[in-house]
Amino acid sequence: MKFTLSADHWLNEAKHVASPFYDERSDEDDISLLVVHNISLPPGQFGGPYIEQLFTGKLDPNEHPFFKVIHQFKVSAHCLIRRDGSVIQFVPFNARAWHAGVSSFAGRERCNDYSIGIELEGTDFTAYTQKQYEALAVVTNVLQAAYPQIVNERITGHQYIAPLRKTDPGLSFDWKKYHKLRK
Repeated sequence: MKFTLSADHWLNEAKHVASPFYDERSDEDDISLLVVHNISLPPGQFGGPYIEQLFTGKLDPNEHPFFKVIHQFKVSAHCLIRRDGSVIQFVPFNARAWHAGVSSFAGRERCNDYSIGIELEGTDFTAYTQKQYEALAVVTNVLQAAYPQIVNERITGHQYIAPLRKTDPGLSFDWKKYHKLRK
């Protein structure tokens, strides 16, 4: 069954939280890749303000032992999709978010230069929610309409562009389910 939330509805419903961790792209017409990630803070826990705090440079290292390791990271994503399907946009799509790190796709390095990064609140081994798949399908359709170079073959997971470093969105991400919702 196709998810029927319209693009206009999604754009109006997304929460906007500005991240300082981005810069301008050298060529906005080069946006041609969508990268799906996962994140949970603290690891394996959902909800709370910590992902927003990480992506805005406001994570308190005293809140959790793991935060002492990551609180100074300068990372972001274009959007985060929470477990309830709500969407938070951190970086404008035409800007370069710092989500992929050392990476390559189809022989081309520096994926941040030409990709859009979407984080799902989750882990490699925890099933994602139906609402997350539905929201991701809508976001993907909006992005493909705006950036026609993001064809289906250019939608991938972080694990495939940085295979020796990353494992997300992990084995729990159901690619068939996601693509079926987009049809």
